[in-house]
Amino acid sequence: MIDDHPMIIEGYKNTLLGENQKEYAITIDIASNCDDAYELIVESSKSSAPYDMLFVDIKLPPSTDGTITSGEDLAKHAKKLLPKSKVIILTMHREDHRIHDILKNINPSGFLIKSDLTSSELLLAFNNIVSGTPYYSATVNNHFRKMMNNNFSLDEKNLKILYHLSRGVKTKNLPNYVSLSLSAIEKRKNQIKEMFSIAKADDQKLLEEARKRGFI
Repeated sequence: MIDDHPMIIEGYKNTLLGENQKEYAITIDIASNCDDAYELIVESSKSSAPYDMLFVDIKLPPSTDGTITSGEDLAKHAKKLLPKSKVIILTMHREDHRIHDILKNINPSGFLIKSDLTSSELLLAFNNIVSGTPYYSATVNNHFRKMMNNNFSLDEKNLKILYHLSRGVKTKNLPNYVSLSLSAIEKRKNQIKEMFSIAKADDQKLLEEARKRGFI
Protein backbone atom coordinates (compact mmCIF):
# COMPACT_ATOMS: atom_id res chain seq x y z
CA MET A 1 0.00 0.00 0.00
CA ILE A 2 1.50 3.30 -1.17
CA ASP A 3 0.01 6.50 0.24
CA ASP A 4 1.49 9.44 2.14
CA HIS A 5 -1.50 9.75 4.52
CA PRO A 6 -1.16 7.29 7.44
CA MET A 7 -4.86 7.52 8.36
CA ILE A 8 -5.88 6.45 4.85
CA ILE A 9 -3.50 3.48 4.95
CA GLU A 10 -4.87 2.53 8.37
CA GLY A 11 -8.41 2.63 6.99
CA TYR A 12 -7.48 0.36 4.07
CA LYS A 13 -5.73 -2.09 6.39
CA ASN A 14 -8.55 -2.24 8.92
CA THR A 15 -11.11 -2.83 6.17
CA LEU A 16 -9.22 -5.64 4.45
CA LEU A 17 -7.82 -7.39 7.51
CA GLY A 18 -11.00 -7.07 9.54
CA GLU A 19 -13.25 -8.62 6.92
CA ASN A 20 -10.93 -10.96 5.05
CA GLN A 21 -8.50 -12.26 7.65
CA LYS A 22 -10.21 -15.68 7.79
CA GLU A 23 -10.50 -16.10 4.03
CA TYR A 24 -7.09 -14.77 2.96
CA ALA A 25 -3.63 -14.68 4.45
CA ILE A 26 -2.83 -11.00 3.97
CA THR A 27 0.59 -9.45 4.53
CA ILE A 28 0.85 -5.70 3.93
CA ASP A 29 3.95 -3.60 3.28
CA ILE A 30 3.60 0.18 3.43
CA ALA A 31 5.40 3.04 1.66
CA SER A 32 4.67 6.75 1.91
CA ASN A 33 6.93 8.11 -0.83
CA CYS A 34 8.30 7.17 -4.25
CA ASP A 35 11.77 6.18 -3.00
CA ASP A 36 10.54 3.66 -0.43
CA ALA A 37 7.85 2.33 -2.75
CA TYR A 38 10.24 1.78 -5.65
CA GLU A 39 12.70 -0.02 -3.37
CA LEU A 40 9.95 -2.38 -2.18
CA ILE A 41 8.79 -3.01 -5.76
CA VAL A 42 12.34 -3.89 -6.88
CA GLU A 43 12.83 -6.19 -3.88
CA SER A 44 9.51 -7.87 -4.58
CA SER A 45 10.42 -8.44 -8.24
CA LYS A 46 13.37 -10.53 -7.06
CA SER A 47 11.29 -12.51 -4.57
CA SER A 48 9.90 -16.01 -5.07
CA ALA A 49 6.55 -14.61 -3.85
CA PRO A 50 6.15 -11.16 -5.41
CA TYR A 51 3.29 -8.84 -4.47
CA ASP A 52 -0.16 -9.94 -5.61
CA MET A 53 -1.52 -6.38 -5.40
CA LEU A 54 -0.27 -2.83 -5.21
CA PHE A 55 -2.54 -0.07 -3.90
CA VAL A 56 -1.09 3.13 -5.38
CA ASP A 57 -2.01 6.75 -4.66
CA ILE A 58 -1.19 9.19 -7.47
CA LYS A 59 0.02 12.19 -5.47
CA LEU A 60 3.20 11.21 -3.60
CA PRO A 61 6.49 12.80 -2.53
CA PRO A 62 8.84 12.31 -5.54
CA SER A 63 12.06 10.30 -5.53
CA THR A 64 15.19 12.12 -4.38
CA ASP A 65 16.74 11.87 -7.85
CA GLY A 66 13.60 13.31 -9.46
CA THR A 67 13.08 10.40 -11.87
CA ILE A 68 9.86 9.16 -10.22
CA THR A 69 7.47 12.02 -9.60
CA SER A 70 4.14 10.37 -8.84
CA GLY A 71 2.21 7.20 -8.21
CA GLU A 72 1.54 7.10 -11.94
CA ASP A 73 5.29 6.74 -12.57
CA LEU A 74 5.50 4.06 -9.86
CA ALA A 75 2.62 2.13 -11.39
CA LYS A 76 4.39 2.09 -14.76
CA HIS A 77 7.53 0.67 -13.13
CA ALA A 78 5.43 -1.89 -11.24
CA LYS A 79 3.75 -3.07 -14.45
CA LYS A 80 7.20 -3.81 -15.92
CA LEU A 81 8.86 -5.27 -12.83
CA LEU A 82 5.83 -7.15 -11.47
CA PRO A 83 3.81 -8.07 -14.59
CA LYS A 84 1.59 -10.56 -12.72
CA SER A 85 0.72 -8.15 -9.89
CA LYS A 86 -2.61 -6.32 -9.85
CA VAL A 87 -2.22 -2.53 -9.75
CA ILE A 88 -5.05 -0.63 -8.04
CA ILE A 89 -5.04 3.16 -8.41
CA LEU A 90 -6.65 5.17 -5.60
CA THR A 91 -6.72 8.94 -6.01
CA MET A 92 -8.55 12.15 -5.19
CA HIS A 93 -8.16 13.29 -8.83
CA ARG A 94 -11.53 13.00 -10.56
CA GLU A 95 -10.95 15.21 -13.63
CA ASP A 96 -11.85 13.41 -16.86
CA HIS A 97 -8.50 14.09 -18.51
CA ARG A 98 -6.63 12.60 -15.52
CA ILE A 99 -8.87 9.53 -15.50
CA HIS A 100 -8.36 9.18 -19.27
CA ASP A 101 -4.55 9.40 -18.95
CA ILE A 102 -4.38 6.85 -16.12
CA LEU A 103 -6.58 4.36 -17.97
CA LYS A 104 -4.53 4.81 -21.14
CA ASN A 105 -1.05 4.80 -19.60
CA ILE A 106 -1.49 2.27 -16.77
CA ASN A 107 -4.62 0.23 -17.54
CA PRO A 108 -4.98 -0.69 -13.84
CA SER A 109 -6.86 -3.73 -12.54
CA GLY A 110 -8.69 -1.38 -10.19
CA PHE A 111 -9.32 2.36 -10.33
CA LEU A 112 -11.01 3.97 -7.33
CA ILE A 113 -11.70 7.66 -6.78
CA LYS A 114 -11.32 8.29 -3.05
CA SER A 115 -14.44 10.45 -2.82
CA ASP A 116 -16.43 7.46 -4.16
CA LEU A 117 -14.90 5.08 -1.67
CA THR A 118 -16.54 3.37 1.28
CA SER A 119 -15.26 0.37 3.24
CA SER A 120 -17.83 -1.87 1.55
CA GLU A 121 -16.78 -0.68 -1.91
CA LEU A 122 -13.11 -1.26 -1.09
CA LEU A 123 -13.97 -4.85 -0.09
CA LEU A 124 -16.03 -5.33 -3.24
CA ALA A 125 -13.15 -4.03 -5.36
CA PHE A 126 -10.65 -6.25 -3.53
CA ASN A 127 -12.72 -9.40 -3.98
CA ASN A 128 -13.45 -8.66 -7.63
CA ILE A 129 -9.79 -8.08 -8.40
CA VAL A 130 -8.66 -11.19 -6.50
CA SER A 131 -11.04 -13.23 -8.67
CA GLY A 132 -9.66 -11.64 -11.84
CA THR A 133 -12.39 -9.06 -12.55
CA PRO A 134 -11.30 -5.40 -12.95
CA TYR A 135 -13.11 -2.90 -10.73
CA TYR A 136 -13.77 0.80 -11.31
CA SER A 137 -15.62 3.13 -8.95
CA ALA A 138 -18.62 5.24 -10.00
CA THR A 139 -16.71 8.29 -11.26
CA VAL A 140 -14.49 6.14 -13.50
CA ASN A 141 -17.49 4.23 -14.84
CA ASN A 142 -19.20 7.54 -15.56
CA HIS A 143 -16.15 8.56 -17.59
CA PHE A 144 -16.46 5.34 -19.61
CA ARG A 145 -20.12 6.07 -20.32
CA LYS A 146 -19.35 9.56 -21.57
CA MET A 147 -16.53 8.27 -23.76
CA MET A 148 -18.83 5.67 -25.31
CA ASN A 149 -21.13 8.47 -26.48
CA ASN A 150 -18.32 10.00 -28.54
CA ASN A 151 -17.60 8.68 -32.00
CA PHE A 152 -14.08 10.11 -31.92
CA SER A 153 -11.21 10.63 -29.49
CA LEU A 154 -8.83 13.51 -28.80
CA ASP A 155 -5.06 13.17 -28.64
CA GLU A 156 -2.96 14.21 -25.65
CA LYS A 157 -2.19 17.72 -26.95
CA ASN A 158 -5.85 18.47 -27.65
CA LEU A 159 -6.77 17.25 -24.17
CA LYS A 160 -4.08 19.51 -22.68
CA ILE A 161 -5.43 22.50 -24.63
CA LEU A 162 -8.91 21.91 -23.24
CA TYR A 163 -7.59 21.29 -19.72
CA HIS A 164 -5.58 24.51 -19.54
CA LEU A 165 -8.39 26.54 -21.08
CA SER A 166 -10.68 25.15 -18.38
CA ARG A 167 -8.20 26.38 -15.75
CA GLY A 168 -8.52 29.92 -17.09
CA VAL A 169 -5.35 30.06 -19.20
CA LYS A 170 -5.77 32.45 -22.14
CA THR A 171 -5.20 31.08 -25.63
CA LYS A 172 -2.26 33.45 -26.19
CA ASN A 173 -0.52 31.90 -23.16
CA LEU A 174 -1.18 28.25 -24.05
CA PRO A 175 2.24 27.78 -25.76
CA ASN A 176 3.70 28.06 -22.23
CA TYR A 177 1.76 24.93 -21.25
CA VAL A 178 1.47 22.95 -24.48
CA SER A 179 4.51 22.34 -26.71
CA LEU A 180 2.92 23.90 -29.81
CA SER A 181 3.01 27.28 -31.53
CA LEU A 182 0.10 29.66 -31.07
CA SER A 183 -1.02 29.15 -34.67
CA ALA A 184 -0.97 25.35 -34.22
CA ILE A 185 -3.02 25.70 -31.04
CA GLU A 186 -5.56 27.92 -32.79
CA LYS A 187 -5.82 25.37 -35.61
CA ARG A 188 -6.39 22.53 -33.13
CA LYS A 189 -9.05 24.53 -31.26
CA ASN A 190 -10.93 25.09 -34.51
CA GLN A 191 -10.66 21.38 -35.38
CA ILE A 192 -12.07 20.42 -31.97
CA LYS A 193 -14.97 22.84 -32.45
CA GLU A 194 -15.70 21.26 -35.82
CA MET A 195 -15.68 17.79 -34.26
CA PHE A 196 -18.11 19.05 -31.62
CA SER A 197 -20.32 20.57 -34.38
CA ILE A 198 -19.91 24.06 -32.87
CA ALA A 199 -17.54 25.51 -35.46
CA LYS A 200 -18.32 29.19 -34.77
CA ALA A 201 -18.63 28.94 -30.99
CA ASP A 202 -16.52 30.85 -28.48
CA ASP A 203 -14.20 29.25 -25.93
CA GLN A 204 -16.86 29.17 -23.22
CA LYS A 205 -19.17 27.10 -25.42
CA LEU A 206 -16.21 24.90 -26.39
CA LEU A 207 -15.52 24.15 -22.71
CA GLU A 208 -19.20 23.50 -21.99
CA GLU A 209 -19.34 20.97 -24.80
CA ALA A 210 -16.02 19.37 -23.76
CA ARG A 211 -17.33 18.91 -20.20
CA LYS A 212 -20.60 17.46 -21.47
CA ARG A 213 -18.66 14.94 -23.57
CA GLY A 214 -16.28 14.02 -20.73
CA PHE A 215 -13.05 15.44 -22.14
CA ILE A 216 -12.43 17.77 -19.18
